[in-house]
Amino acid sequence: MFVAPDPGRVRLRFAARGVLGIGLAVVVCGLAGHSLTASITGGLAALLALFTVADPTIRGQAVTTALLPAVGFPVLALAAALHDGPLARNAAFLVIVGVGVYARKWGPRGHALGIFGFMTFFVTQFLHTVPGQLLELYGSLLLALASSSAVRFVFWCYERSVVVPAVPVISAGRGLARVTTRQAVQAAIAGAFALGIGQFLSEDRWYWAVGTVWWAFVNTTSRGETLVRGFRRVLGTLVGIAVAMGIAVPLHGAPLPTAVLLAICVFAIFYTAAVSYSWMMLAVTLMTGLLYGMLDVLDAELLALRLAQTGVGALGAVLAVLLILPVTTHETTDAWIRRALRCVQSCTSEAAARLAGTPNVDPAPRVAELELLLGRVRLSLAPLVHPFNPLRARKARAHQILVLLDLCMREVRGLANVAADPAASHDIRLAAACWRVEAAVEALMNPQGSAAPILAKAESAAAHMDHAALTHLHGLERALAGLVTPLHSIPRSPFTGMSAAR
Repeated sequence: MFVAPDPGRVRLRFAARGVLGIGLAVVVCGLAGHSLTASITGGLAALLALFTVADPTIRGQAVTTALLPAVGFPVLALAAALHDGPLARNAAFLVIVGVGVYARKWGPRGHALGIFGFMTFFVTQFLHTVPGQLLELYGSLLLALASSSAVRFVFWCYERSVVVPAVPVISAGRGLARVTTRQAVQAAIAGAFALGIGQFLSEDRWYWAVGTVWWAFVNTTSRGETLVRGFRRVLGTLVGIAVAMGIAVPLHGAPLPTAVLLAICVFAIFYTAAVSYSWMMLAVTLMTGLLYGMLDVLDAELLALRLAQTGVGALGAVLAVLLILPVTTHETTDAWIRRALRCVQSCTSEAAARLAGTPNVDPAPRVAELELLLGRVRLSLAPLVHPFNPLRARKARAHQILVLLDLCMREVRGLANVAADPAASHDIRLAAACWRVEAAVEALMNPQGSAAPILAKAESAAAHMDHAALTHLHGLERALAGLVTPLHSIPRSPFTGMSAAR
């Protein structure tokens, strides 16, 4: 709950840069004489640009950032024009929800642009934007993006020294067989449910319910993931409201302490996002409370309404993923585990080739890709290892898979580090060990295969570990051997067996 690894201090740098970029954007907007409303809009634009743009290359990130106004400007204009027409406004919002989710089929760029479009419409509801404010908001958005981009691409572009692999996606299928299509339909219907009940609760603050639906579908691919995301959002919001009651309400929007706390909240959002959605939502809820305090509308009743709207949105998302074109947890779990195992195989082969002296071979990008894939496996298995899961056998099995895959990650990382050492010598036994790892992965991918050869090879290879690379390879063999039972056992669901059987 309180400790999570941060290899290379990437999360720390990500969070610190987020604070600097957003802080600079808000200061620049303020110096330009823009109103508080416009400065908040600029700050949100900077946050989204720094937080959601995740192309694998620096050039790709710059292009996506440059495209954000192409989405933001028309959405701002549409939302402002429909400010006084609830029916048209609601219909437009639901279309943006569906299109924004569907855009994820185009990878990281579509994902970032979809989020930016949704949040641009969302913030106009939060700030009650009218057409007369558009020019100022356009100026704030451009200033904020320019300021945050200067921090990201000029002053602190740490990605130049860090391997940033492409964000893994599952895009198989066509039409309603495609996960993004199903989720777009689910999100639009869940959004309609949340919007209707949200407006019944409050004519002014209904958009929080739709926002909860939207974020329940971000970075999820199955109904189990969405259920866990909804639960964690409600939990984080509940705790965040309790913190806001003790901190934000007594401040009454006092400028200096509010600014300091907002910076801390931004840091927490960026730093915890990759490891704990509940912690991130706590920070988001406190940040929202502080912004409401600056707008002089914060009180206990508003925070209680925020919690109720969050519950409505979470319920809408839960009903949608359970009843409408459901994407099973088993489907996505199998797909991510299989991709992770294939990546282990590739990492091993490239590390062995590097040790053998093959030029222009570097396993580091594969290791970074494996980190992301295991993150997706953890997210996919989260419903099964959740404390509220009553299926103990399934929970134990999923937990065992996570432990062994983490062991694979450690061994692969250690092998890559050895391979990166110019002084590392090649050992003829490396080829045999690498072949055994590749064979073990192939056997794991085949549900009809026998576990005995993997176990026997792992046990026979335990001796003669006088070479550092061999030590990691033998550890990897043992981890793969341990995966045989949880991956190929019959009860409840077959994990990789199901995907391979299809």
